[in-house]
Amino acid sequence: MNPRQIDDFFRKNNVTATQHSYQVGFRELHYVKAGDPSKPLILFLHGSPGSLSAFIGFLTDSTLLKNALLVTADRPGFGYSNFGNGEPSLKKQGEILKPILERYKMNRPIILVGHSLAGALIVRMAAEYPELVDGLIIVAGSVDPELEPNETWFRAPLATPFLSWLLPNSFRASNEEIYQLKPELERMLPLWKNVRCPVIVIQGKKDVLVPAANADFAKKMLVNAPVFLKLEEDMNHFVPWSHPHLIDNAILEMIQRIAETDTSKELSAH
Repeated sequence: MNPRQIDDFFRKNNVTATQHSYQVGFRELHYVKAGDPSKPLILFLHGSPGSLSAFIGFLTDSTLLKNALLVTADRPGFGYSNFGNGEPSLKKQGEILKPILERYKMNRPIILVGHSLAGALIVRMAAEYPELVDGLIIVAGSVDPELEPNETWFRAPLATPFLSWLLPNSFRASNEEIYQLKPELERMLPLWKNVRCPVIVIQGKKDVLVPAANADFAKKMLVNAPVFLKLEEDMNHFVPWSHPHLIDNAILEMIQRIAETDTSKELSAH
């Protein structure tokens, strides 16, 4: 969706939403914001390939709009965030997205929602910026390096300057990050213990792109965080489109959990 289509989408749905962008080095990051500015921030991050439009429908959900400030972003290399110029490093992706967290934190809870590859990204962000992240919702997340398919035989050549020009821009960016995902996940292994916020994992058992065992891996690795698994027998990989209510419910549940935790901390302090 181009910027005009995005504006038209929200106009037709009678929702007030604004588009924003900022620079981090040579990178431009584009995102859309809607909802109550006094409520918790929910940042939606799409998979690979994709764009902020993957979650744009959630920014028209009347219940979410009343209970949260909603942001959906084009990850680096996608949409209007340097389209076609991917960023394989999850650490660097997190650094590029960090200004959104810093801009809207203001003592509010921040919940990250990541689908597919972005499931790993939000774990990395929570480990790197624990002071900025209060909850994670991993949706069909690619998080276990041992479960990544061995596709280097065709991804490696396509990631070289000699052949990358053959790919459409979105697939070039996608290939760049998926080609490096297994080593990126391996580098993340020591960081999982740093995640201390509550985590909800949504996973379909009929997901042929991201095996359901990824959810078990997340549960095993999150040794210092409360983890809540939401497993669906007949669900595939495309949860944001096929089962959006599961994400809606997880967001509202996470907001409630964080509020209850904050209340108990205040009571114990007195």
